Amino acid sequence: MLKVVSCGVVLLNSQGELFLCHATGTARWDLPKGIPDPGESTLQAAVRETWEETSLALDPSTLSDLGDFDYLPAKRLHLYAAHVAVNAFRVDDCRCHTTFPHRVTGRPTLEVDAYAWKPLDDLDAWCGRNLSRVLMALDWPLIKHLPELTAVAVKPA
Repeated sequence: MLKVVSCGVVLLNSQGELFLCHATGTARWDLPKGIPDPGESTLQAAVRETWEETSLALDPSTLSDLGDFDYLPAKRLHLYAAHVAVNAFRVDDCRCHTTFPHRVTGRPTLEVDAYAWKPLDDLDAWCGRNLSRVLMALDWPLIKHLPELTAVAVKPA
């Protein structure tokens, strides 16, 4: 069976925290990620999905390819990473641009309803076990030693 690939971005700050999106209607925090559009590369999809879910306009040349990871039985994650300064952008300026039909009302509902920096040492408190497993497999020393981005543009629609 061919697995679907979801493409996302890991943003790590100098305090060892991950930038995350709260998935609307769930108890979980997640990375900005999603499935590529037809003809889109994994990098293009990761950058687009990050903008759609956060308003962060990432320069693809600043992202390091972390590769593919087993995620769910029918899904893999292809992740890219950047090391960002703590004040590279304001979390309060982030906005989601994508919606899904609400399961009860059918009304368009934002995919993401909050943003935060979360500590790596407390994964089980904020993410699901499959994402936790993927995050534990990442090469954190490598990510911490990437050139630090001091500014990330926040571009609303």
